[in-house]
Amino acid sequence: MNTLNNHVQLIGRLGNTPEINTFGENKKKASVSIATHYYYQDKEGNKQETTTWHQLVAWGTTANYFEKYLKKGQRIMIEGRLNNRSWEDKEGVKRYITEVDVQNVLSIGSTE
Repeated sequence: MNTLNNHVQLIGRLGNTPEINTFGENKKKASVSIATHYYYQDKEGNKQETTTWHQLVAWGTTANYFEKYLKKGQRIMIEGRLNNRSWEDKEGVKRYITEVDVQNVLSIGSTE
């Protein structure tokens, strides 16, 4: 039950080919965004679509999978947890981001 405290599942398409960074000896980090879509009908009965972008981060063997098999436009399913972090930019302004720390990934379609 503890894993349900911070659990995310998303299905969407990759916005770019994953960016891979290598640290030290064989430690990898993959970063990429994923678009999810929500469809609904407005008051007039017209079909509407809302797109939400999510930032993904993967480490280790999961990052290796991102590097080897995933590319822009590909449809994937991920499981992970939310992670909030902050930093100061070049101008000294504090910035915030919420990312999904990906634990599992599954390719479920092509880029078409």
